[in-house]
Amino acid sequence: MRRLFLLASLVLLTAASGAVAQECDRNDDSQSMMNICAGADYQAADAKLNAAYQDLVRRNDQASNKLLQTAQRAWIAFRDAECAYSTAGSEGGSIHPMEVSQCLTGLTDERTKQLTSGANCKEGDVSCGSSDGDQDQDMQ
Repeated sequence: MRRLFLLASLVLLTAASGAVAQECDRNDDSQSMMNICAGADYQAADAKLNAAYQDLVRRNDQASNKLLQTAQRAWIAFRDAECAYSTAGSEGGSIHPMEVSQCLTGLTDERTKQLTSGANCKEGDVSCGSSDGDQDQDMQ
């Protein structure tokens, strides 16, 4: 019985890894392919975010990097919670993976802009570092 369970688990893992390896075909409008393409879009956005984060780490001193790490961990928790909340209506449906990936992609793109907006700031420029210069005006 135990061997049967292990064998079944291996078969499922192999099948799952094969599905993940499938490439995005934007000409295929099936839901499963749209899910795969949305996942690929998120992976690309995540790679850009990681590159922007690493660029900041290289530029920062140790104290700034500790703060950045804390902020990034909090942002990841926010991103995951926000996407879970905003896609809860489709949970269990075939569209749900696509909606989650799209949410993750959108928030990740925004975070990448936040991280890169400060990369070209000159020391002492307090207006620099916001991805939207008018954002502070809107909040007042």
